[in-house]
Amino acid sequence: MLKIIGRKTSSNVQKVLWVCGELDLPFEREDLGGPFGGNDTARYRSLNPNGKVPTIVDQDFVLWESNSCTRYLSAKHGAGTLYPDNLKTRSNAERWMDWQISTVSPTLVPVFWGLIRTPLKERNAGEIEKARKKLSANLSILDTHLKNSKYIGGENFTMGDIPIGITAYRWFNMEMEREPYQDLKRWYDLLCNRPPFQEHIMQPLE
Repeated sequence: MLKIIGRKTSSNVQKVLWVCGELDLPFEREDLGGPFGGNDTARYRSLNPNGKVPTIVDQDFVLWESNSCTRYLSAKHGAGTLYPDNLKTRSNAERWMDWQISTVSPTLVPVFWGLIRTPLKERNAGEIEKARKKLSANLSILDTHLKNSKYIGGENFTMGDIPIGITAYRWFNMEMEREPYQDLKRWYDLLCNRPPFQEHIMQPLE
């Protein structure tokens, strides 16, 4: 059985959980990271030398990096659905996955840490707002893309929706100002209607 190592509140672990939910894949999960610790143990470092989550173990195959795990499980179990057969459709989905982790994530992290993981009295409102504006500017790019695309990769839900979908959940559920990105909201509402999103992503932010 597939094993997922990492706490369920981690956005990167949630990518893998969401894929499993969409594909009805059975798995077992081990809490690790955050309040559970264990990242720096010799056992875990032997699986993932970075000490980050998630790591997946699929029989004798060990894989880390959340988007790589998302691609792997989608290709293995969701060919033609989560993992599109059409090269251009698949490349389009993968482009937005890469964009999420290289461009959007660095602008989300300071907002998330500032609003969710920093006590109110210790927050730097000016720095948080500066980061929020950068995040919003990135999401405006996605909003423009979604004006002509039902989902990230086209007319159908694919693996491309998963990484940035988790970012969208944080955007819409942190207490802060939000620009009225109508197409981003339309797409987000579609995600909210998916049972795996409800189960694995719609969790208290921590």
